[in-house]
Amino acid sequence: MATRPPAPIDERALAATQRPFAVASMLPRAAYGDPDVLSWERQHLFDGGWVCAGRLDAVARPGSQLAIRIGLTSVLIVRGGDGVLRAFANICRHRGHELLPCGAAAERSVVQCPYHAWSYELDGSLRLAPHAGDVADVRRDELSLLPVAAAKWGGWAFVNVDGRAGPFADHLGALADLLAPWGTECLAVGATHHYDLAANWKVAIENYHECYHCPLIHPELCRVSPADSGENIADLPGAFIGGPMVLADGAATMSLDGRSPVAPLPGLTAIERRQVMYVNVFPNLLISLHPDYVMTHRIEPVTATTSRIECQWLFDPDAVADPGFDPSWAVDFWDVTNRQDWAAVESVQRGLDSPRFVPGVFGEREDGVHHFASMVAGAYAGMPLSRAMARPTTT
Repeated sequence: MATRPPAPIDERALAATQRPFAVASMLPRAAYGDPDVLSWERQHLFDGGWVCAGRLDAVARPGSQLAIRIGLTSVLIVRGGDGVLRAFANICRHRGHELLPCGAAAERSVVQCPYHAWSYELDGSLRLAPHAGDVADVRRDELSLLPVAAAKWGGWAFVNVDGRAGPFADHLGALADLLAPWGTECLAVGATHHYDLAANWKVAIENYHECYHCPLIHPELCRVSPADSGENIADLPGAFIGGPMVLADGAATMSLDGRSPVAPLPGLTAIERRQVMYVNVFPNLLISLHPDYVMTHRIEPVTATTSRIECQWLFDPDAVADPGFDPSWAVDFWDVTNRQDWAAVESVQRGLDSPRFVPGVFGEREDGVHHFASMVAGAYAGMPLSRAMARPTTT
């Protein structure tokens, strides 16, 4: 993996975050509100790393096209006529117009710019440049769409815009084996919610990594899963953080009444059927794996103090295909919980915005938050992610 320049942030404050857990401090205030820091993150953590671009379901058929914002760059993901998934910079090679608006999807046999009708084959090669004369014909090989590295795993598409993040397998590490029992690559999207959050993207992820807050703001969650039951997985390779929490006695899943109308996902052990596994695939994907469904949050920074979140619920495809399928047992529970979290996270952001804010310490059940903050701090300091993501010491 390529080295990166340090972020525009106080090195001494970063050192405080990278101390052992018992004596470490949170990231400095600039990490949560400085536009220059966000610009650095867009270039080096998002464009410069492997980032989840969404479910492969969105580009399942030949000719499917999806435009998505990653960091500084809009990316066009395309399913070719040969079935191959490809990604390109969402930029026409003529005058730079977006090929699709960010967030938009299309299904057609070519990629066509809506500005001057330049068109490209699904493999990115220039197809037609109307009224461009001999220039396009002579330089046709130079005018293909600009490729972006793409990878598939677990039913998700991942991209690395600058092409320097290293092998995707190294980024994933042991995560594929860890999550294999849930068979996420075979699951189907049963529901999608979008949320606009008045907070920095990292505040939402830090909140995800602890249930210290759960007794005060999540009464529904605490009825079906003990708040103090979480633990974080240590010493496994890969750019991820997380671990399991257990279900309460009498609860079959995370729902408002603890009940589920469907059978557990096949392949889970008896222990896994009594757990919910929570994982953050760095930087922007949160995966919550239940006995009977999987929920994800894909987080996109919009400004230094606002974010956009796509929340999806994944189920057995046979259940989703049933005309009477109703995912409300899972969706309603997490929509309530999400909104409780967003209110808390936005309050945290308002505190971080104050010039009186001083980085706080970590509670004894916030080792996952420390791991995430330490990873970010290491990246800010210029470390390769492979070094920055190492689990910090506890003492």
